[in-house]
Parts: sequence; structure tokens; C-alpha cells
Amino acid sequence: MKQITLNGCIVSLIYSIFFIASTEAKAGKLQESISIPTIDISNQKERHSFVARGTPEIYNGHTDTVLLPDGKTMYCAWMINHADRFGSLARSEDGGKTWSKPLEVPKDWYEVRRTTPTLHRLVDPRGVARLFIFAGCDFPGRLRQSYSEDNGRTWTPIKDTGLAAEAPPKSILSFDGGKRLLMWGACCDVTAPGKWLNPTVWISESYDGGLSWTPERNVVRAHSRWSQPSVILSPDGKQLLMLLRNESNLSLYSVSNDQGKTWSEVGELPQALTGHRHKMHYAPDGRLVVVMRDTAPASKTKGNYVAWVGNYDDIVSGREGQYHIKLLHSYAGWDCGYSGLVLLPDGTFVATTYIKYEPGPKKHSVVTTRFKLEETDKMKPME
Repeated sequence: MKQITLNGCIVSLIYSIFFIASTEAKAGKLQESISIPTIDISNQKERHSFVARGTPEIYNGHTDTVLLPDGKTMYCAWMINHADRFGSLARSEDGGKTWSKPLEVPKDWYEVRRTTPTLHRLVDPRGVARLFIFAGCDFPGRLRQSYSEDNGRTWTPIKDTGLAAEAPPKSILSFDGGKRLLMWGACCDVTAPGKWLNPTVWISESYDGGLSWTPERNVVRAHSRWSQPSVILSPDGKQLLMLLRNESNLSLYSVSNDQGKTWSEVGELPQALTGHRHKMHYAPDGRLVVVMRDTAPASKTKGNYVAWVGNYDDIVSGREGQYHIKLLHSYAGWDCGYSGLVLLPDGTFVATTYIKYEPGPKKHSVVTTRFKLEETDKMKPME
């Protein structure tokens, strides 16, 4: 398909039509059902805590979390309105059970709009640790960052990184020698911000703990504008796995065997792993947990906030995995996800998302839910 540069919405529409047509031609090979069971803990309200409650006037949106090395201090960032006003940040000192009121942040944070925040803790080659918050921006498509050198008590003004991006990186991976690998999705032209191209996954590297980044380069051609990659290292440390959002059909994956220099052509994931904005973390026993907005056509929990449980090898071998967990019920359909996922020292996962938590006039809240695999392994599946 010839590469074109047009208004972003038109490009997205054209590319979606092209991809839907091509995948319909392959419909016979698509998996038609999900055979793994689903555990439902969504109505166990004792597992839940609120970072920010929605009201009839206030919609709390897209979120992310980071856990500090003490195993109990967490930060959560989120938006006011749907991917609209940046600048909301709260702290928990008990592993996400209770949360502070919104913290004071630099005033220029509020000037960033049309984004979704991500949080990371990066350590530079000298051993200096910093907390980073990243924000992309639809127009003109720039990646911004702010950091804290005192564990989140104070933050620098937000600045342009020199990189072009829509959504900020959900994954930043660390390697020996101080390299930090940043990956994100965008379909903007990095040489001319504000222009739009076909969907792409970009990569950049930092050798000073995130203070500066190398020029971005294209590594994977995605199938939809909102590719939003999530990346994790294999258990043996030899391979990188990338999960990709795909608007028009099954979610996708790609692997790298050279620390992200080159990547395989994308392949389709089973419906059991089809969703938006995947976030991955290993459990203490080595299994892999992936949280996401469930968008699988055959899923009984479609539109809700779920977790997939399985092994790394299940994904790269094309298997469905072990089971799903329905974490939270969405009373607004698909409008949830974009979440944080941390593992506490006692093996508790704390998953945080934005979601319409209850029926009625109250808008979206930022909510955490807690679970251990040793608990869910023993639970009875949904009928």
C-alpha cells in the first residue's frame, strides 16, 4: 500500500478499511471462541479502593501507576475528562489501599491536553533514581516529560523530549550499560509533527536514565493508529515480546531477539488476549498476568476490565493461556482500561483503571482492585 500523508482521521479511516478487508479475506483462520474459563471477582468490593471518585460533573480518565522500592509507596496519574486535562497525581503509602488528595504539581502540567499519562522509575548509570511522568499530545504530536528526584515530592516543569508521539510509552525497558529502551505508538510524521502517516511503533534509547533520548526510529508497522505497545522481557532474558492494540480485529504481537534492534512481522493473538492497552507483569511463580480492556468479539466479558493469566510461552506459541479474571465491571461499555499494574512484595497485584463504577449519573472513577493468583487459582469459573 502506497504511503500517504493526509489528515490523521482520513488516514486512519482508509487504513482501517484496507485492513478490515484484508482480514476478512483471512476470516477462516481466525479463532471463533475462547475456551479458557473466566473467574469473576468484579463484585467483591472489599478488593476495591478509589483514587478519584467520579461525580455527575467530573469524569476521571486514563491512568497509570508506579511502585517505589519500599514496596508500599505508589503514585497514580490520571486525566480529567476523556484524554483531556493532564495534571492529576495522587500518592498511596499503603500499597494502594488508601490514596491522598490530588497533589500539587507544576502549573505547566495543566497546559498539556489530549494525552494519557504514564509513570516510570528510571535509574541512571550512576545509580541516581528518578520518577518520570510522560505525556504525549495529539496535536502537534509531541512527547513531553517531567521528573522527580525526591520520590515524587516535587517535580520539574514538563518539557518537550524532542520526540514525536501521540500516546506516551507504557513500557520502558532497562539493559546493562545504562540503556533504557522507550517504545510507543504513533502515526505522526516525526520529521514534520502535525502530519500523519500509517500506524507505526517507534523506538528511542536513553543512556542517562531518561534525561535525554536518541532520535526515534520506526521498528514495527502496526495495523491501526492506536497500536499502544506493551513490551516485556522473556523469563530467560533473551527475547522481547510486544503486544499491540488493533482496532479492527484480533490484537497483535511481535518479538525481538536482539534487545529491540529488529522485530518480527506482527502475528495475531488469540481472542483470549485481544484487548486494548495491555499491561504485563510476572507473578511470583513465574506466570504472566496481562490486564486490559477486553475487546474480544467472542468474550463473555467484552467491554470490561479483565486480566489474562498464563505463561510467556503460551503467547509466543499461540496458546490461549490458563484463565481470565473479570476484575471490574464497566457500566459504560468499552470505556475503561489504560491501567497501571504493580506487584507488592506479598504477591498481591494492584491493578488500577478508570471505569464507570456504578450505574446512574456518576461519571468515571479511578479505581484499584487487588488479587493474588493463589486465590484466583482456587475460584470457580463463571457459568
